[in-house]
Amino acid sequence: MAVRTAPGKWPVLGHTPAMLRRRFAFTSALREHGDLVRLYLGAKPIYFVTTPELTHQVLVTDGSAFEKGAMFDKFRPFVGNGIVISSGAFHLRQRRLIQPAFHRERIAHYAATMRAAVERLTGSWRPGQVREINDDMQALAVTITGEALFGTEFGTAAIEQARESIPIVIRHGMIRALSPAFVEKLLMRGNRQFDNAVVRMRAVVLDLIARWRAEDTDRGDLLSMLLMARDDGGDGMTDDQAYDEVVTLLSAGIETSALALAWLFHEISQHPDVEARLHAELDEVLDGQPVTGDHVPRLTYTRQVINETLRMYPIWILMRRTTSEVDLAGATIPPGTEVTISPHALHFDPRSFPHPDRFDPDRWSARRADSVLRGAFVPFGAGNRQCVGNAFALTEMVVTIATVAARWRLVPVPDRPLRVKYTSTAYPARLSMSVVPRT
Repeated sequence: MAVRTAPGKWPVLGHTPAMLRRRFAFTSALREHGDLVRLYLGAKPIYFVTTPELTHQVLVTDGSAFEKGAMFDKFRPFVGNGIVISSGAFHLRQRRLIQPAFHRERIAHYAATMRAAVERLTGSWRPGQVREINDDMQALAVTITGEALFGTEFGTAAIEQARESIPIVIRHGMIRALSPAFVEKLLMRGNRQFDNAVVRMRAVVLDLIARWRAEDTDRGDLLSMLLMARDDGGDGMTDDQAYDEVVTLLSAGIETSALALAWLFHEISQHPDVEARLHAELDEVLDGQPVTGDHVPRLTYTRQVINETLRMYPIWILMRRTTSEVDLAGATIPPGTEVTISPHALHFDPRSFPHPDRFDPDRWSARRADSVLRGAFVPFGAGNRQCVGNAFALTEMVVTIATVAARWRLVPVPDRPLRVKYTSTAYPARLSMSVVPRT
């Protein structure tokens, strides 16, 4: 199959609030030019894959022939060589060391920690109070991930620092990744905030690692498991390696969960039929009891709502770089070539998802979900690069929704319209909602 070269230039990504699909229409339009499309960044070619089949090949079938691409290179100076950034044998080693911390039995244990954090948040709500749900979900995600990583007895300082610093690292880190290299050297307030946040976070996490090594005690948190883990040669992580993984887990876990939860509450507020079915399932399955890990697999419609939210609000692009020669759609792609996937374009492709602009959780019912092609839905990536914490994030979302919606409805505030900003995805910059008790 011939490679098509798309006309036009790489788009400039701005922050003007607009409809999500209009903002990212550029990558969606590439499918009109073929399965594999060549663009140019200056004189350098970059290839877009536009079909689920090629996406599955890049991420899974030929996944070992790819490493993270140019965008991720920009993250390495401040996120380090954590599992999201690292490549090759080192990445495989780190993944094997980290994987046991996210075993389903461990995640079921964390469900109680998740629920307690949500109950503390919602316990402060008052009937009729207006909340900025985007801020609440961001703070909640920091608390849940921080408590799972550091525990509550010794990790208070680290959790507080994460609450202050990680949102800055995520926000300005993405801006740096999408900007020319000279931008990060400018004497700008955002650059100072970012650099200071990295320094503060590093100091408090390394202090916690030093305290753990001095005590050498399993406290049941993720950090303990990271530091106790040993590879086949009996070696564990160095302090710097453990720090890189902690910051990676904080950054990746917080952003995905916070965004999905904020958008989910927005969507169900716009779809009363979805909200009614969600409440009915929660009432039936929970029967007035607090949600536990045992309830999670039984909340099937709740998970359908989550999947549909993840479909509609994914990251814009993922980049990969070939480490060896690869054949894509009949074209030979040499080593060192950037290959790009757009989860947003895939998730809004009407060939995979009819009426893609419609919020329809029923498309994830057992009957319909089986027809979705591999590679068409990639909210957490796939293959050897799939997010190691995806089951943790999904459990966090279910527990949060079940705990909030069992007691409250979140209702839009008419005189405070939704505001959206854009970097790698759509962020609700202001999502004002009134909390109304369920009767």
